[in-house]
Amino acid sequence: MECVLGVVGRDFAVVAADTSAVQSILVHKTDEDKVMVLDSHKLMGASGEPGDRVQFTEFIQKNLHLYQFRNNIPLSTAATANFTRGELATALRKNPYFVNILLAGYDSDVGASLYYIDYIATFHKIGKGAFGYGSYFCLSLMDKLYHPDMSVEEAVDLVDKCIKEIRLRLVVAPQNFIIKIVDKDGAREYARRAYTDSPSEAAPVTA
Repeated sequence: MECVLGVVGRDFAVVAADTSAVQSILVHKTDEDKVMVLDSHKLMGASGEPGDRVQFTEFIQKNLHLYQFRNNIPLSTAATANFTRGELATALRKNPYFVNILLAGYDSDVGASLYYIDYIATFHKIGKGAFGYGSYFCLSLMDKLYHPDMSVEEAVDLVDKCIKEIRLRLVVAPQNFIIKIVDKDGAREYARRAYTDSPSEAAPVTA
């Protein structure tokens, strides 16, 4: 029941994801970070099979570091997205990765951008997007409330509305979410959203 969300605002991009590590009917942990900081100005939110997700995102991160080490210049967000798409397309014909990606970044010449890349290497530049079961509820909210000139507060408020809707509507909803932002000051964690209802706050059971 993974959920990954992304929104591009005025001069920034926000990526949010649930923090649940789930297999079958078991929740193994609730603090798994699914939004990787690729470098100083790039974020990669990923969903999919846990092994593929971790291996592929680390593979992309290390290749970006290697490119920068060799050439003394980082890849742009668009170049990173194309490289990621190429690696998924190559793997698709050999040993495919079941991983869906929202790649966000900030470049001084073009500003913030967000790219949608799914497990069969579909690639598109977008302003808003979502993966996972949560996308069934979030995309309609984004269609109604999103506009390209959003402030950080408006974008985070939209993400919070999406999280609230996921918790309300999804039959097995993730408990906790992490929100990260990338802008001219770099990529960083912005906030966490934890499920606060405790058993003591639940309605009493009467006979």
